[in-house]
Amino acid sequence: MRFEGKTVAITGGGGGIGSALVRRFAAEGARVRCIDRDPGRARAATEAAGSAAEAVVADVTVTAEVERALCGRVDVLVNNTLSATDDNLVTIDDESWRSDLDGTLTSAFLCIRAVLPAMIESGGGAIVNVASVNALGYFGNEAYSAAKAGLINLSASVAARYGRHGVRSNSVAPGSIRTGAWDERLAREPDLMERLARWYPLGRIGTPDKVASAVLFLASDEASFVSGAVLTVDGGLTTGQVRMADELLVESRDAEV
Repeated sequence: MRFEGKTVAITGGGGGIGSALVRRFAAEGARVRCIDRDPGRARAATEAAGSAAEAVVADVTVTAEVERALCGRVDVLVNNTLSATDDNLVTIDDESWRSDLDGTLTSAFLCIRAVLPAMIESGGGAIVNVASVNALGYFGNEAYSAAKAGLINLSASVAARYGRHGVRSNSVAPGSIRTGAWDERLAREPDLMERLARWYPLGRIGTPDKVASAVLFLASDEASFVSGAVLTVDGGLTTGQVRMADELLVESRDAEV
């Protein structure tokens, strides 16, 4: 098992992707801290993962709670929290903007700052940040997207500055992932996933386990020479706009006739 004897801390561990991460790390021998501010979600995720997982209730936007949740040994840190509003730049208020940045980016900074000294002292560690394709282009949710872009830059900075101490830092950038966060909208638009899937070259939406597989790889010794990378887990979405290309090719064919 790849994480036998390792301590893995996962923020946002009670969410859709977080729960998959807790379960998968525990299955591979890790002692897992499932950190979530919602006690019920944290408890459900750890119960599904078994005795190797421990629920830690904490708000990772608050320094004191971060230090409590991450005290002691942490071999792998996975930053997986987020906050996302639907408002655009004209309508978003100050509080929502700050909430998105704090929930997504500031929380990661606080957690990284908390674990780095011990990682440096012990000779290394792995940090994996769950970003988004929103960090790489425009897909709406401007505040969330800006925070995810900042997370990728922060991840690269950690990789560059602390690599000499054996600390690796990488990011994953998922596309649309089917989690419970979509449920409310799907109740209004039952065909939403099918509509979204048409934009993906692989023709389908991702699942939390697909993201978990990428995170576990980057956290493992199999990726021991990978640091500062951004691994897209997006079904080919960011390779190009296939639907646009199809339209252009159709017009080109029509012009030749």
